[in-house]
Amino acid sequence: MPRRAALLLTLVATLAPATPAAAEDALPTARAMLTAWHEDPARIDRARAVLETAVATDPAPETLVELARVWFLTGDFRARSEGERAAAYERGSETARRAIAAAPRNEGAHLWLAINSGRSAEVKGVLRALALVNTIREESATVLRLNPSNVGGLIVAAGLAAEIPGFMGGDRAKAEALFKRALEVDPRQTGARLELARFYLAGKRWPEAQRELQLVVDEQAPADLPRWTVSERPRARALLAELYERGRITTPPQSP
Repeated sequence: MPRRAALLLTLVATLAPATPAAAEDALPTARAMLTAWHEDPARIDRARAVLETAVATDPAPETLVELARVWFLTGDFRARSEGERAAAYERGSETARRAIAAAPRNEGAHLWLAINSGRSAEVKGVLRALALVNTIREESATVLRLNPSNVGGLIVAAGLAAEIPGFMGGDRAKAEALFKRALEVDPRQTGARLELARFYLAGKRWPEAQRELQLVVDEQAPADLPRWTVSERPRARALLAELYERGRITTPPQSP
C-alpha cells in the first residue's frame, strides 16, 4: 500500500502542472487552427473544443474572448438550422459577458458581446430584437470609448446607425462616416467595405456601391482571409452581377 500511495503521489505531482500549461497553450493553438479555417471549416469546431476545455480549468479573459469569437463563427458558418445559429450566438454572448466580468476594460470582450447580440437580433426578428438594441449600442460605445480606432467597434456602431429608425437613434450620415473611418484605420477590412457597399445600395447610390463591391472582389490581402474567401468575395460578386443584370450599372463586373 505505501508503494502504491507513493506512485499515486508521483503521478499527481507529474500531472498537476500540465493543466495550466495546457490552458496557456489553448489560445495560440486555437488561433493557429483558425488562421485558414476556410480550407477546412471543421477547424472551427476543433478550435471551439480546445477553448472550451481550457476555460473549464482556467477562464482567462483572453481565452474567453477568443471563445466568444469562435461561437460567432459557429453561428455564421457551422450551424445547420436557425435554432443552432441562435444557440451559438447566445453562447457567444454569455462567454463575452464572462470575459467582461473578469476584465471590464477588455475591448474584445465588449466587441464580441455586441457582435453576438447583433446576430441574435437578426435571428429573432425586429420585434423580439428590440431589447437587444440597447445592449449592442452600449457595448459598441464602450469599445470605442476604450479604443476609438477599434475597427470592429466602428463597424458595429455604423451598422446600428444605418439600420435602426431615426427615433431610436439611427443616423445615416453618422453611419457612413463610421464605415469610412473603419476603412481609414484598416483599408483591407473587406467586411467594413462590404457593409459600406450595402449601405450605398440601400440608398440607391449605384456607382459608389459598385466601386466598393469591386474593391472587395479585387482585394489581394484581406484582413480576414477565411471570411473573405467563404463569404465576402462571393457576396460581392453576386451583388455586382445583380446590379449589372438590373441595369443599375453599365459596366460588367470585373474578375480579378
